[in-house]
Amino acid sequence: MQWGIRTKLIITLMAVIILPFGIAITITYYQTTKSINDRFVSTNHDLIVKGEAELSTYLEDVAQMSTVLYRYTPFMSVMRVGISDNLSSNQEEVRRMLAYTFNSRPEVEQMHLYIDKGKDSFTNYHSRISGRGKYESILSNPFYSRLSRSHDFSVIEPPHEIYSYNNLSVIPNSEKNQVLSFHTIIRDVPLDTILGFVSIDINLSKIRDISGRLYTDGIEDLYIMNEDGVVVYSSKNNVIGKTNKDAWFKQLKKEPEGNKSLEWKDEKFSGVIVYQKFSDSFKNWYIVKRIPYNVLYQGARQTVFTNIIIVIITLIIVLFATMFISLRLTAPIKVLIANMKKVEKGVFEADFESLGNDEIGMLGRHFKLMISKINELIEREYKLEIENKSSQLRVLQSQINPHFLYNAFQSIGTLALKLKAVQVYSLLNSLSNIMRYSMNMKDDIVPFLAEVNHVKSYLNLQKQRFDEQFEFELDIEKSIEEVLVPKMILQPIVENCFKHGFDQKLEKATIVITARGEHADYLCISVQDNGIGVKEDALEQLRRELAGNESDEKSKSAGIGLKNIYDRLKIYYSSQVEMEVDSSEEGGFTVTIIIPKDIQNEVVHP
Repeated sequence: MQWGIRTKLIITLMAVIILPFGIAITITYYQTTKSINDRFVSTNHDLIVKGEAELSTYLEDVAQMSTVLYRYTPFMSVMRVGISDNLSSNQEEVRRMLAYTFNSRPEVEQMHLYIDKGKDSFTNYHSRISGRGKYESILSNPFYSRLSRSHDFSVIEPPHEIYSYNNLSVIPNSEKNQVLSFHTIIRDVPLDTILGFVSIDINLSKIRDISGRLYTDGIEDLYIMNEDGVVVYSSKNNVIGKTNKDAWFKQLKKEPEGNKSLEWKDEKFSGVIVYQKFSDSFKNWYIVKRIPYNVLYQGARQTVFTNIIIVIITLIIVLFATMFISLRLTAPIKVLIANMKKVEKGVFEADFESLGNDEIGMLGRHFKLMISKINELIEREYKLEIENKSSQLRVLQSQINPHFLYNAFQSIGTLALKLKAVQVYSLLNSLSNIMRYSMNMKDDIVPFLAEVNHVKSYLNLQKQRFDEQFEFELDIEKSIEEVLVPKMILQPIVENCFKHGFDQKLEKATIVITARGEHADYLCISVQDNGIGVKEDALEQLRRELAGNESDEKSKSAGIGLKNIYDRLKIYYSSQVEMEVDSSEEGGFTVTIIIPKDIQNEVVHP
């Protein structure tokens, strides 16, 4: 028998809920108050042991943040020679390291770096890196002085109100929160020479998060104290940063090794104190949890009764919840199956808005995206096929036997050289290059340099035609010459300059073609002439045509060449292509094209 998801879900949920509760009630029924009491103490001790391990790992990780500085050779070089050795470069290395270390943990509030060579000081407060400051009296800081006299790598300053190192950080009074400071000495390893100091101030948010999982707020108390009894963190905010002088803590420190709890009763507290001493780097620290007697006894009295009530209520809820959840879970699956069947029949549409925000909803969104992508690919493939066939037809209609033409050009060129007509040979060579490039139907994607050489041949022919009345300039960045671009995107624009831009009254016509790499990922191409330009209303009309907001065929005639180029680029680059046109009142017309350097939609034609 094949069960559906709904049936399996109902049976599974019922089993998962009923069986554990049934077993728990049976076991709990036979427990005594003392066994529950002992288990409660043991459980809490295990909890704070895990908390101690997690806190130790976290504090050790923060203390070791400064060790990354030793692995970065350029920074250590700056520490040895000082900032002034190469001010601009060395300051940039310091800023880079401060920014990297600061952003490595979200709880870092402030960093301070002192470089002994030159006695320079920098701070990074809330990602604001200070300017360079002199710190002549560095050993006036007791923690730096302590590190310089000992062999310790780092020392922790107990929680305190954040302050500005060397008065370099601007800290508003509203942001002066308590922080825990890790002061580290930087030595010229393996030598013992002091290169400087690093201080990292962290807020107590991470410690609060870890500690918050170790006690119940409002019922139990938690203390974390260092070797001097200073409270690093507590459930009571008013004692953080103060020294614990209570009698119970003095007694706790006298307890034999291996003890894990202490029963205590005085005017302020009556209950059980569960504690754990830190190990390794923080071996003299303590984590203490205080549990009142009334909490222990209340749990013992209510556990069995509460479990019975919970099971009865849970059974009722499960009957309704499983039905509701199963319906909510399977309904969107059925919708998705129905839409998949439509796609199987060739109808690439989805008739649902959303299937929710869970994994099934994500599956539905990706299904809709898949359908949209399929439709987009089909449309693009049709456009490319139409464009390819149209291009082939245009070439076939205008094509004369190319071998005959090339041989004729070669014969005429040879004759021109024999007659010492070098200029005629050069013009024939340019014309031959133009025809070879135009008739080559195999390559639809070419290096940008090939496109530039093609338009250069075209301009050389125009230069011969207009002589001194025409000049052109090519300003092409060397690094972009091998970038692949669609073929025949420059020559039609340049041809427009001669057709629409130059007037017979113009003394000297000029065309400037510029190409630059834009922000490493984009190619910016600009074609500019000094012709008669375009009036403002005609310019706006042309922009609307390029944007696809104009349907009148007559109005499109003036910009049909630009429009065709733009539409063809959009086939390859989709929405990543930009074409801008501009003209000034004094004349001149500029066409700017911005395309990605990486052509993703390349199609290879047979």
